[in-house]
Amino acid sequence: MPTTRKTAQQDATPYALLGLLSVRPWTTYELAQQVRRSLDWFWPRAERKLYDDPKRLAAAGLAKPSEEYTGKRKRTVYAITAKGRRELKAWLGTPSAEPSWENEALVKVFFADGGDLDALRRTLAEMGEAARARLEELAASATGEVRFPQRRHLDGLTARLAHDMEEATLRWSQWALAQTESWRATDDPAGWDPESAVYTPLAEGWGVGPLT
Repeated sequence: MPTTRKTAQQDATPYALLGLLSVRPWTTYELAQQVRRSLDWFWPRAERKLYDDPKRLAAAGLAKPSEEYTGKRKRTVYAITAKGRRELKAWLGTPSAEPSWENEALVKVFFADGGDLDALRRTLAEMGEAARARLEELAASATGEVRFPQRRHLDGLTARLAHDMEEATLRWSQWALAQTESWRATDDPAGWDPESAVYTPLAEGWGVGPLT
């Protein structure tokens, strides 16, 4: 629950929901749909807290719930308050926490010497296939319905990074599969030299010039 700037740095999820509420009011169900459509690319944890945080935002006076009826069915719609907009604006000006990236498949790659080569190569292939599927999804979203055209420029910034990360994962998957073709086992790379293939170029910056 956002109460201080320190809390904001610890968990951005309530602020992510405030950001969505700043666009328009939503029911919890609609929030879940919008999270999957937009935030899930870079903040998937938001969906796991969707059914708790809107109530906490309302309790803190940052969002206001109201009851509406669709036919005979009652639903709760949350709208951001003036206090919520001030809190969101203040959070947007704070330093961000270090990025955290979770990838179960890469954990399996890291510990692949506990299994066999076929399993490792399946994991690498699956990572590439998943990245390709996400690239196709991003491409489809680029030509799909534009729900909030006034925010298209911000969507574009985040979509470009999501695309580049998925593209990099796909290229890496193809590279890793090619590197492991000659391996005898996950604990026997059969002469494959990680120094020349990875660590020396890594130390030299992969031949990339200085960043500006």
